[in-house]
Amino acid sequence: MIRTRCRVRMRVRVRVRRAGPGTTVTAGSAAIGAVLLALTACGPLSSDGGAADPTPVQVAQAPAQRPIPQGDGSKVPDDFNGDGHRDLVLGDLVKDQLHTDDAGIGIVYGSPTGLVPGARQLLSPARQAARTKGQLPAVFDAEATCDLDGDGFTDLVVSTDPPYDGQGQPPVPLQLLFGSPQGLTGRAVALVIPAGSRAGNDWPDQPVCGDFDGDGAQDLVVHASDVQLSYLRGPFTRKGTPSRAGAPIAAPGNVPTGPAADVNHDGYDDLVVRTVDGTAESAVVLGGPDGPTRTGTALPEGIDVALGRFGKGRDLDAAVGAMGETSLRYDLPDATSGTLASPGSMLDTGDFDGDGRDELVSSGSRLRVFRAPSAAAGITAKGMITVAPPTHGTTRVLTVGDFDGDGRADLAVRTYRGETWDEVAVYPGTKDGGLVAAKPSVTFSTSEFL
Repeated sequence: MIRTRCRVRMRVRVRVRRAGPGTTVTAGSAAIGAVLLALTACGPLSSDGGAADPTPVQVAQAPAQRPIPQGDGSKVPDDFNGDGHRDLVLGDLVKDQLHTDDAGIGIVYGSPTGLVPGARQLLSPARQAARTKGQLPAVFDAEATCDLDGDGFTDLVVSTDPPYDGQGQPPVPLQLLFGSPQGLTGRAVALVIPAGSRAGNDWPDQPVCGDFDGDGAQDLVVHASDVQLSYLRGPFTRKGTPSRAGAPIAAPGNVPTGPAADVNHDGYDDLVVRTVDGTAESAVVLGGPDGPTRTGTALPEGIDVALGRFGKGRDLDAAVGAMGETSLRYDLPDATSGTLASPGSMLDTGDFDGDGRDELVSSGSRLRVFRAPSAAAGITAKGMITVAPPTHGTTRVLTVGDFDGDGRADLAVRTYRGETWDEVAVYPGTKDGGLVAAKPSVTFSTSEFL
């Protein structure tokens, strides 16, 4: 973890990767990469350029802690307690003091009306992490979510910092926390990557969930080294072992990126693989009976990639965010091209109005939502809306998902103003022309987890 006062609070993990005789330093996660260099600055500024208010949100203002509802399993994404309602993962919490250890991971559980800040859970290395060679990790970062053991409860893939002397292959830093009727409880277990599925001396990280072989079970793809991936077939045991794992597979890059999706409707999930962290080219890697082994459409250089259904085709489309412009590729894998003038480089997608086509969310100097005015037109600047968070600061998209169960995507954003102050706001999707509600349905601070 980067421990400096002069930064916008976004999760960054720094590892030393060994590749043969030399070493290189890489920073994750893949979806953030080099954009952090542009966002990091001493003395955070508000969105209107003024000085940030350093006053933290007091924990005393937090809603009273409520019990986590118990469920019996569901197929809803990110449903850790299986009650049929989507939950929210917060991978980086603000702290009540500067320069303290990793605060952990926050989970806000859902309900029939959306997220309930009172039904919250703090996951920390001391309480949830597994030991490696007798040592608890200091870092505990949320990486991916999926139901790895197929029991109807979403599981959480976490990245840690196990002890390593720099010689040979490093230990596997990934751990699995399994969902249950009570949510994410108990200790994590280390992910097992068989020796025959590893390659080189890189850290095995950057996990992406998906059903890449079409058998109905969730698999994991993990970076190996030297443009190779480790492909671990699910379901996984509660000891972290995949059902099968073969030799590493060739890839067009070193950074697998989620979430996975079936871009061409062939029954197999696909994923995007970037050449390197940061600003880089990437390509769609197509799943099949043998897993994600076929390289499909090449995508242009950019900071972030988002998949969605923007136009009239059945296949998914891709948007690649770069500084000042977004490149669009329609109907993958054939990929006719287009561009969209947009100041944002961090992207997400979701169907906010329930019309069957996705909108594109662009997060940069402003938070904007671009719609497809017609199935034929695809994404354009016509009808674009700007989302104004309820407080000033540096705002980034957390995720897009249906938290209230109405069939329309909701927009979860987070606004930062200093090391000890933030606010999370969820804007429900709406059928009217605004795409998302003008005011959030729920707001809270991640300081409430402390």
